[in-house]
Amino acid sequence: MSKDIVSRFVAFDGLNIHYHEAGAGPALIFIHGGGPGASGLSNFSRNVEAFAERYRVFAIDLPCYGKSTKLRITEPLWTFYGRVIARFIEVLELGKAHLVGNSAGGAASLKCALDYPERVERLVLMGPGGGYSLFEKQPSDGILSLVTFYFPPGPSLARMREFVKYLVFDPSTLTDELLQQRVDTASDPETAEYMPLRAGPNMPPIEELWRERLDRLPHETLIIWGREDRVNPMDQGLILARQIPNARLLVVPKCGHWVQWEKADEFNRTVLAFLEN
Repeated sequence: MSKDIVSRFVAFDGLNIHYHEAGAGPALIFIHGGGPGASGLSNFSRNVEAFAERYRVFAIDLPCYGKSTKLRITEPLWTFYGRVIARFIEVLELGKAHLVGNSAGGAASLKCALDYPERVERLVLMGPGGGYSLFEKQPSDGILSLVTFYFPPGPSLARMREFVKYLVFDPSTLTDELLQQRVDTASDPETAEYMPLRAGPNMPPIEELWRERLDRLPHETLIIWGREDRVNPMDQGLILARQIPNARLLVVPKCGHWVQWEKADEFNRTVLAFLEN
């Protein structure tokens, strides 16, 4: 980790939220996906420093992930996470922030913008959850692998490798070191116990955000999708782009669910250009 990226905590509403911070300027928050072993900095390790040259960047660990508070979430998941993001912006006195969210983080960002539009500047949604596929089966194989990750025999390097093959176009690019880091995080007893996206009686309700009044969103929005996304299929982006008034849709070829990781240079250039024009 670069010495310019600082690890911090902020407490509010009974939660202790961990985040990494770097840079100066307008606020930008990276919001990670919901897979086992996910956290803010790990999911955006190839992006934070590039954006910190122009922005005050935050990579947060959502509750139940990374070093943030673990708890049983019983209310609708995107509503809960959207409120956490809005309160994070409020408590740190950021005014407004750009939100850059992947998968579950994209759904949380979208819900935050719907419920707290005054807290959000621009939206970048990468393969966000909460959508609907016209052409692919639901749930997808990637979602099934995610929600059954903790089923017996439980976390292992082999199990993680099986899961992350759904996240990228070319699994050979994933090192054993990266996979082992995610296994170690996912194997933490509290993380395993309170994993929200885990099939079973304790899984919170998951809202279908495509059914919301997305036509009322005032924010400039960039939707990014990997063409070969096997978690949230790319055609979900067509529905969102059709509903959100100020939305643009970018489809990236030879890329899966982790656009910010697989195509980091293109992602960094494209998002920086979107935010500044």
